[in-house]
Amino acid sequence: MWYSWYLQDVCGVGCPPPQRSEYRNTSQLLVFDTRGALASCVSAATACPPFRTGTFLLYTICMQQPVAFFDVDGTIFRSSLLIELVEALISDGVFPAEAKDLYRFEATAWRNREGTYDDYIDAIIDTYLAHIKGVHYGEFADVGKRVVNIHSKRVYRYTRDLIAELKGKGYYIVAISQSPKTVLDAFCKQYGFDKVYGRMYEIGPQDRFTGNVTDVHLIENKANIVKRVFEHNVDLTRTGSIAVGDTEGDIPLLESVETAICFNPNETLYKYAKRMNWKVVVERKDVIYHL
Repeated sequence: MWYSWYLQDVCGVGCPPPQRSEYRNTSQLLVFDTRGALASCVSAATACPPFRTGTFLLYTICMQQPVAFFDVDGTIFRSSLLIELVEALISDGVFPAEAKDLYRFEATAWRNREGTYDDYIDAIIDTYLAHIKGVHYGEFADVGKRVVNIHSKRVYRYTRDLIAELKGKGYYIVAISQSPKTVLDAFCKQYGFDKVYGRMYEIGPQDRFTGNVTDVHLIENKANIVKRVFEHNVDLTRTGSIAVGDTEGDIPLLESVETAICFNPNETLYKYAKRMNWKVVVERKDVIYHL
């Protein structure tokens, strides 16, 4: 945990606050002299003792959590939840078999390294949007649950272990993805995420999807998510904040935190990371490389 302090000038003399890193993991009221040196501590639950005028400054310590943001598809999950979901919806007959024709070319081009992953994902999103309208939420949720049950362990060791490490250090963990939030919630629950942001699709009468996406402006730019997290949670701090992403679409997210980690980055993100002197990590088979 990190703590912030609010100055109550009880002596009429100003002095600079201490460094945050010096007073981690405490729930006390710290009393400093006019030079900013720690003079004494009292429990936050204890009534403040009298202070001699002109001698001490009182700082109230308020607990705050640092935050770590993770992209999911290609960063934690070794595929795309949306791709696996669309394939399963077609396999189960929820989407028609010909839906595959909408992304077959892009998928083949990507696998043959003749096209881009972004083109592939865009085609998958278009396929999903073209066929989700009218689908009953319960039917969709059943398929999504099965997809998560089958694929939830297909994760990278580096990011899986990093999540566990940061959770142990008291971080608030946030997932951000373009995949449907219903599927994301089930996937992220297994890894201890505190908050999940994904695409939310409107549900109309008879619990059927309308085909509309809600809060598009929020999810399309991940920096908007970061801003929202801190604006709506006063107990969270940007100090020590971390973000992990894998493509150039994550650049706004990575630029919004103190420590950016580019994990298995594509070429565009890798070049940007080198210019920004960001950390680059690559996991290949059972080896993790720090570049």
